[in-house]
Amino acid sequence: MKSDTGRNWRIVVILCATATAGYMCRVNVSTAAPFLMNEFGLSQIEMGRIFSAFLLGYAFFQVPAGVLADRIGARRILSWVAWLWFFITVMQTFVGWGPFQSTAVTAIIVFMVFRFFLGITASPTYPGSAQGISRWIRPQFQGRANGIVIASIGLGSALAPPLVSYVMVTTGWRIALIASAIPAFAIALLWLRIREPAPVSQPETKKVTTESSDSPAKGDIRSGSFYLLTASYTLQGYVGYIFVSWFYLYLVQERNFGLLSGAWMSSLPWILSIVSIPLGGLISDRLVAGRAGKVWGRRIVPLTGMAFSGVLISIGAHTGSAVMAAVCLAFATAFILCVEGPFWAMMMKIAGKKSGTAGGIMNMGSNLGGLLSPAITPVIASYLGWENALHVAALLAIIGAVLWLFIKPAN
Repeated sequence: MKSDTGRNWRIVVILCATATAGYMCRVNVSTAAPFLMNEFGLSQIEMGRIFSAFLLGYAFFQVPAGVLADRIGARRILSWVAWLWFFITVMQTFVGWGPFQSTAVTAIIVFMVFRFFLGITASPTYPGSAQGISRWIRPQFQGRANGIVIASIGLGSALAPPLVSYVMVTTGWRIALIASAIPAFAIALLWLRIREPAPVSQPETKKVTTESSDSPAKGDIRSGSFYLLTASYTLQGYVGYIFVSWFYLYLVQERNFGLLSGAWMSSLPWILSIVSIPLGGLISDRLVAGRAGKVWGRRIVPLTGMAFSGVLISIGAHTGSAVMAAVCLAFATAFILCVEGPFWAMMMKIAGKKSGTAGGIMNMGSNLGGLLSPAITPVIASYLGWENALHVAALLAIIGAVLWLFIKPAN
């Protein structure tokens, strides 16, 4: 038991660091967007297509990535993709540079291709991590373990805007993208020195047989609860990706923040999420172990988190104060992301040993929602205004919360 809580929890931190490095490569283009739009003459809708190209590759390769993670293990697949994150990010900096001068149409196509392939290489990140956590961490701690790993969303999104913005203002967007890829290079080197831990069930096979309710062997990914879980996560993804892709530009172009002040303000939701994501997992684990039980213990955080997020999105969209809007939307982001640990812990309880595959399916749903929101949100805003576009997101967050009333573990 002591080795589990030592070595295995250290590798959870490494999983978080890996996902953080990948997330920085994911969101760097969002911060560089004002410079890209200016250099290549791109509109918001065209920029939205570039954002969505990443999500197209990311979403549709979730299931193959999850199946591959189940077959070859988390350590191997994550070490491979870290090298690819660095390489593809650096390749993007050649667009429009020197002998690679590009028209606006060519630039859009090339960026979309690079972002699509970056999405493919990023697809194993969370299914692979889920596969590792399901093998290396005991079920009663999986909510907080998933929370720690998925805190990478907050870490990567908090680090990328000020880093990319500062370097971009001083040396240009190309050097800024390279700087954002250096953590991925460091993680790729780190994985070369790491051995995969033994599954937690191996030292205590007798205990596993007597505590079958906590065993990861059982699972059903064809249950109604898994379908509803995926549907709810799809809606959560739609809402969350609005902030990932558009929050910085919304502050700069719609709320009139400066480039640097907007970058710092756009880091606020991700700083809050660094706390809210693992805290949501920890609270969920405590509720499951307490009087709430394994059903309501997992339900309470998603129900309240997504509902509060919807309310705050509407308040932030409606207020006339730019600072109040930024603060409300920042806390809305923290609430919509605090549900990550319970989502993934519930998925593991339902899926058992197929957690990599099930995580890929669930995350594909989230990213299909994320694929739609960066492209659809500016279209809705162009017809109805940004306030109503955000009201739509608020409604979807509340619907996603209600679905949790019907989700429960298989056993």
